Amino acid sequence: MNVARAVGIGLLTMCGFALGTEYVPMPGGRFESVLPQGAVPTAAVAVDIAPFALRAMPVAASEYLAFVRAHPGWQRTQVPAVFADKRYLIDWRSTSQLADDDSAMRPQTNVSWFAAKAFCESEGARLPTWLEWEYAASADETLRDARADPAWRRRILAWYERPTAAVLPAVGGPPNAYGVRDLHGLVWEWVEDFNALFIAGDSRTQGDPDTLKFCGAGAISVVDRDSYAVLMRIALLSSLGAADTTSNLGFRCARPLEGAKP
Repeated sequence: MNVARAVGIGLLTMCGFALGTEYVPMPGGRFESVLPQGAVPTAAVAVDIAPFALRAMPVAASEYLAFVRAHPGWQRTQVPAVFADKRYLIDWRSTSQLADDDSAMRPQTNVSWFAAKAFCESEGARLPTWLEWEYAASADETLRDARADPAWRRRILAWYERPTAAVLPAVGGPPNAYGVRDLHGLVWEWVEDFNALFIAGDSRTQGDPDTLKFCGAGAISVVDRDSYAVLMRIALLSSLGAADTTSNLGFRCARPLEGAKP
């Protein structure tokens, strides 16, 4: 295996199988987000993204189970209400048992931002920022930025238009050009700065503070209004509080890339 691809590889043995927790190196660089940047909210402004490492797959239920067993304060019956709502881990059989054996490799959902953040910190990581997530999710299987490809857009949007399956598939879909899996087509994902995705009026906007407020699929100023799948994610994340949980919202972690400045 290429040494760079092996950044942060660990091994978790749980429920009779091994699950690799690989962190894939992301080179960073200039990237143009669909969100407005800078003082002109409708201008296309590229941002610099520092190199980082991103979990190849969303956190699986077996991994979160190991975390809860090691940190009992995050059990369903122990976590304070300020850190997780009543639906936290509601799909588990008990405080220390998954729903069934088949759920071990499914992405862990029904976790709050606080809980996801705590899990990432437990393995020396953090949640990715929105720009990091958007940057990684712009790739298809061969191109690092496939957003100009209408066929790719239609394929991605098709998943977002479907209701969430009652039983989620296992993590481990096809890798994109970076080697990251399941950024689309499986679950939505928490990001570190989810509560900053709708932009309130301040010195950055220099205008009516209500024009950039986002509610559901409301009128946010965006650079590329054809990026509906990304906008749907922004709509969901901006509607949540840090203690909220949903059955289709999971997470993955990020780390500074070894040898790069954090």
